[in-house]
Amino acid sequence: MFQSFDDTASPDQGPSRLALLRDAIAADGLSGFLVPRADAHQGEYVADCDNRLAWLTGFTGSAGFCAVLAERAGVFVDGRYRTQVRAQVDGAHFTPVDWPEVKLTDWLKRHLPNGGVIGFDPWLYTPTQIEAAEKELSGTAISLKPTRNLIDRFWADQPAPPCGAIRVYPEDLAGESHSDKRRRVAAALRNAGHTCAVITLPDSIAWLLNIRGSDIPRNPVPHAFAVLHSDAHLTLYVEAGKLDEAVREHLGEDVTIRPPSAFAPGLRSLGGPVRLDKGSVPVWVASQLDEANVSHVWGDDPCILPKACKSRAEIAATREAHLRDGAAVCAFLAWFDDQPPGTLTEIDVVTELEACRRATGKLLDISFDTIAGSGPNGALAHYRVTRKTNRVLTDGDLLVLDSGGQYLDGTTDITRTLPVGQPGPDERAAFTRVLQGMIAMSRTRWPRGLSGRDLDAIARHPLWLADQDYGHGTGHGVGVHLCVHEGPQRLSKSGEVTLEPGMILSNEPGYYREGAFGIRIENLLVVTEAQTLPGGDASGKLCFETLSFVPIDRRLIVLEMLTGPERDWLNAYHAECWEKIGPRMSGPAELWLRQATDPL
Repeated sequence: MFQSFDDTASPDQGPSRLALLRDAIAADGLSGFLVPRADAHQGEYVADCDNRLAWLTGFTGSAGFCAVLAERAGVFVDGRYRTQVRAQVDGAHFTPVDWPEVKLTDWLKRHLPNGGVIGFDPWLYTPTQIEAAEKELSGTAISLKPTRNLIDRFWADQPAPPCGAIRVYPEDLAGESHSDKRRRVAAALRNAGHTCAVITLPDSIAWLLNIRGSDIPRNPVPHAFAVLHSDAHLTLYVEAGKLDEAVREHLGEDVTIRPPSAFAPGLRSLGGPVRLDKGSVPVWVASQLDEANVSHVWGDDPCILPKACKSRAEIAATREAHLRDGAAVCAFLAWFDDQPPGTLTEIDVVTELEACRRATGKLLDISFDTIAGSGPNGALAHYRVTRKTNRVLTDGDLLVLDSGGQYLDGTTDITRTLPVGQPGPDERAAFTRVLQGMIAMSRTRWPRGLSGRDLDAIARHPLWLADQDYGHGTGHGVGVHLCVHEGPQRLSKSGEVTLEPGMILSNEPGYYREGAFGIRIENLLVVTEAQTLPGGDASGKLCFETLSFVPIDRRLIVLEMLTGPERDWLNAYHAECWEKIGPRMSGPAELWLRQATDPL
């Protein structure tokens, strides 16, 4: 199994570890210290050695941070984790804080009315984050101070940094050689008047060099740093043990390999202006340039948009990956429907679904820990089942099943909400509203120039009409055998990047009733050129092409709530599921798919 069911949180250790941190804070003459869930690469998933937030507090969610003061320790989490954080931290010593509704700076002003100095690790924060906080603290006596990480001083058994092997990614799947990619991106640097760019995002480095890594579970990226020069030469700062001869030969003479220990002197020796991505490089990188009087300018990571706009080869590859994955999910659903209520646990569900994906012979990893939340666990948007939390699926439950696979030709992510026995009318009505929002987003067409925040409300509107909503974004970007959560594109209230052809996004509205049930329906989509409709204006609109093909459970739909166009879309989608997935099925699973895709 790729997924384990161990409970990795240690909330019982929190109080003693918090006391040690407070001793270190006092010894350094600080008023507090910030502990983010972050690493030097700003990755959503961090190595064990970087998981300081979980080690300190017990909270294992994928986003959040802790602000530790002498008398108070706030654990800041967003809407996905409000219930989870209360279950995982010691409430007598850590106080959950609703973020971003409550800003860190407002919280500090409230609890440090006379001012103070808050320490932070400059490897774990970006200039954007620190500058925004300092601006909001202006006029107060509170200041932020970079310092060595205090937790690392007393974390006695802190794991070593990962040193996973790097492998070559096939050029026929990438659609472009890494030499051509480097030349293309370097030309953009020259046109901007920049001598080089510092790249610290592992997925950018992986995409640019047509390599993949194994430092982080679920995300096939290498931990490394890079400097791309305007002549297309690249210096890669990486542990030599990660590279075999095949990878070195693939990289070639125009990629110079240096150890991570050479990164600081390498930065100090650069000639400016050096491009830095203010939102992703560590503060430490900018400080190295400043101390060496190397001029730098702020600009986007030069790989971000080229990576987001997939090549034709990448889109073709990921279509195939989604069909393969869709067949595996359908095989699981056929099995699931044969199991009576009360006979399965959440762990059984996760185990069988992974087995179906493994049966393809192509699964390299799961793309994230499968979310299999039944009943009240389904109300935890990012629930991860452990042996301690494992529930039996009982009659009347809804099961939120969010999962994905990492294949050489693509990264998948799909969510289906499944009935266990006979769910009630509230569950079915809410499910139908979520489905209506998902259909609305799938059908939408829009003029060029719009971003995710312009479209986000489309999926929420049916829920809003019933005074319902969900606390997460409607969709995130997805890589091609890269990170399942990929920027900069997103469908959310904060999505400001213009949507462009080739971008892959999830479409996953939901609804969560704490202590009762959860609902989410998700397909992946790719932005594409829209054909002009008869009678329409030839204005070059964009639309979505659906990549995921797995039936949506019709037993949860309140049919009279659907409009005619919504029924037509769902019938057409199910017909396409049968057409694309049917030839890959056989036996009872093929019969199940035929029945599951019958028109309404």
